[in-house]
Amino acid sequence: MKMSKIVFRSIALSLLLAGAWAQAAPITGTVTNKTTGKPAAGDAVVLVDVQASMSEVARTTTDSGGHYKLTKPGQSSYLVRATHQGATYFIGAPEGGAAGDISVYDVAAKVDGVIIDEDVVGIVETVNGQLRVVERYVVHNSSMPPRTQWSPRSFEIVLPEEAAVDGASAQRPGGLPTSLKLDPAGAKGHYSFNFPIQPDDGEKGTHFQIEYMLPYSSGKFVFHHQVMMPARTVWVMLPRSMSFAAGAGSEFISAPQEGIPTYVAKNSTPGKALEFTVSGTGSIPRDEQQAQGQQAGSGQEAGASGSQPGGGMANPINTPDPLSKYKGWILSVLAILLAAGAAFMLRSPATGGTRSAMLLDALKEEIFALESDKIGGKISAAEYADLKAALDTVLKRALKRQGTGNRE
Repeated sequence: MKMSKIVFRSIALSLLLAGAWAQAAPITGTVTNKTTGKPAAGDAVVLVDVQASMSEVARTTTDSGGHYKLTKPGQSSYLVRATHQGATYFIGAPEGGAAGDISVYDVAAKVDGVIIDEDVVGIVETVNGQLRVVERYVVHNSSMPPRTQWSPRSFEIVLPEEAAVDGASAQRPGGLPTSLKLDPAGAKGHYSFNFPIQPDDGEKGTHFQIEYMLPYSSGKFVFHHQVMMPARTVWVMLPRSMSFAAGAGSEFISAPQEGIPTYVAKNSTPGKALEFTVSGTGSIPRDEQQAQGQQAGSGQEAGASGSQPGGGMANPINTPDPLSKYKGWILSVLAILLAAGAAFMLRSPATGGTRSAMLLDALKEEIFALESDKIGGKISAAEYADLKAALDTVLKRALKRQGTGNRE
């Protein structure tokens, strides 16, 4: 006996609907205003699909108790976004019936307790008469009661007037980097990020990153570095083959990180320029590879000298390193600088650059996490080597695919 087409189609449609209903799942949670300690009533809560360019798939509003309920329609990757006083807050959509609670904060244009903890100026390389620079900030918000600093000029920076900005991104505490467009902010070289500076998540602050090019045909560039809010430390990293000279009135301490020349100035104040000059040519990735080869050939000698108090470049035994609290951060920035060349190569035209940008952000995040785990002793040397090799393989494949795409 043959099944009629109408019956067959009805059964097929029922099966498809059953599958869709099986995938759909409710998401419930409470939005709490951490500034007041009370439920956040009337806030918009939206479910967005990460794999569909952050498109909105469900929306609701919190009730008087701050509660909300959404329905997750499928098995894609989703985020839940709450908006409070114009600022947005994200969590990953919970699985298995877990609560999707979200913390939000009252907003102000300026908040006491916001400070730059680290400002790292990375001189990546010299190429074709230009200087490539990656600058990265970590900003802490320890306001009490906790509030979010947010306005069209949430975070202002000053770059050299000659700078040609090539990219910018920001990262919430514990979140992933988000590509942004810098807004001009008055005088030439002044820019601002329209991005909320949320209260810290434990020790995690808000990160900002800028990549730019400077003219360098003379083989020398004088920086007049400025910060727009107090900065505990300003770091300058550069290739081994290049030279650094502090300007008059600018106090920098030499603090090499993993053999990379690094200089630090403490307690910078807004409006006071830190002058320094870099000269010569080089590239951090290329110099790093050369250094690894030299270390492999002279490991025993280095080990012998380093075992004595004050021997080689090591610190004397039992002498605390006054900069040790910053090493994890600096080494993670170094990892970003080593990948900076790939960042520029991975960029593609606006019509096809989304995947490349997402891949680059993911690689940066993984490198950051890997270096942190290594420094914290969470992984062995063998595990570190294996994971680093895997990341290098992914990067090479991405570069190869990007090159093929550009030729098509």
